[in-house]
Amino acid sequence: MREYERKGLLERVNREAATVGAEIPERIEIQGERIDLRSFVFEIERRDSVPAGERDRVERAKRNLRRERLERLERIEENEVSYAEGEELAASIIGIDRALEALEGLNAPDPETEAERQETADRKRWMNFLKKALGREGSGSGSRTRF
Repeated sequence: MREYERKGLLERVNREAATVGAEIPERIEIQGERIDLRSFVFEIERRDSVPAGERDRVERAKRNLRRERLERLERIEENEVSYAEGEELAASIIGIDRALEALEGLNAPDPETEAERQETADRKRWMNFLKKALGREGSGSGSRTRF
């Protein structure tokens, strides 16, 4: 593989939006073991929350995926492969990244819950600001400040 081809593959893999539109690989081989990655991710995502017993399995899967991603990336970086093999590795790395994003997103709250939390925090900050601006900070009574 030529140097500019290698750099192009590395740039594609490390691009921030690389996973946009990317699919999770159907199956992947990690440390000699074939894993049905897509079905695993969809099975975990389908649940409302990850049960305690499954959390260890998910964390272990994320660690293994990160390790495999690094190994594949190093193969491209160290120029140990042909360009065709490099393209396959790059595509698989992007697929791994997509799976990792899906698994990382399991702990994130849904958008509606997050919006409600943000709105509550904004309202609280606004009320604190108004109390300070009107000179009512720390006054527990309902008395009004006159201007």
